[in-house]
Amino acid sequence: MIEIIGLHKSFGQKPVLNGVNLTIPTGESKCIIGKSGCGKSVLIKHIVGLLAPDKGKVLVDGQNIEELSKVDLFGFRQKIGFVFQGSALFDSYNVFENIVVGLYEHGLRNMKDLEEEAIRVISSVGLLPERGEPETSEFKKEWQILKNKKPSDLSGGMRKRVGVARALVGNPSYILYDEPTTGLDPVTSEQIDKLIAELTKKMNVTSLIITHDMFSVLRIAHTVAMLDEGRVHFDGTPDEFYKSDDPVTKEFLERYMKN
Repeated sequence: MIEIIGLHKSFGQKPVLNGVNLTIPTGESKCIIGKSGCGKSVLIKHIVGLLAPDKGKVLVDGQNIEELSKVDLFGFRQKIGFVFQGSALFDSYNVFENIVVGLYEHGLRNMKDLEEEAIRVISSVGLLPERGEPETSEFKKEWQILKNKKPSDLSGGMRKRVGVARALVGNPSYILYDEPTTGLDPVTSEQIDKLIAELTKKMNVTSLIITHDMFSVLRIAHTVAMLDEGRVHFDGTPDEFYKSDDPVTKEFLERYMKN
């Protein structure tokens, strides 16, 4: 469980978070929405310990992130997968290298183990056929082709799936998504949303999704939280959000629908 309690953060004289209170229960998929500059990305950076609060605290599984030592913070981050906006794949690395780079940097150098983990996560995001026992020739061929592709060889949807696969390495308990459907066409966006929903259920992970896409909210979210003026203005189900009579909530929705 993630608990955000009275979180404040300013940059210079500009307050961004002004007393955020939010809970993300274990196994839930929660979308965070709000206007540009409302603090969505700042909030998510506090959860992984990239930013320290001016006031308040972030608890993950009961641990106060700010109180962790560098060693403990390193271990804690292994429980979290992060899917970056635009996927953030390394252009000079092939698919296999992009997926296992974190494991390699953390000291795992056994090529067989690296390949097994890469195959596991890339299969989880639907980029490989069924492996079978014994391993089929079709599977071996598909994997050899895919593993050696560079990001420039992949479609936008495939790049996003590789980014998700990289986040799944090591079986994290939490996956944080930063605008996962940005730049994708509507059909591919729906496929990525379906993948996120399936992974949340199948792998029993807790998913936190920053998004501007209200269609994604409907397809993914158990609950949705809207930030406004540095606070959580709404926290409830997508259906409750759409039916809300609150003026700020309605204005946000109407503005989105016009766009």
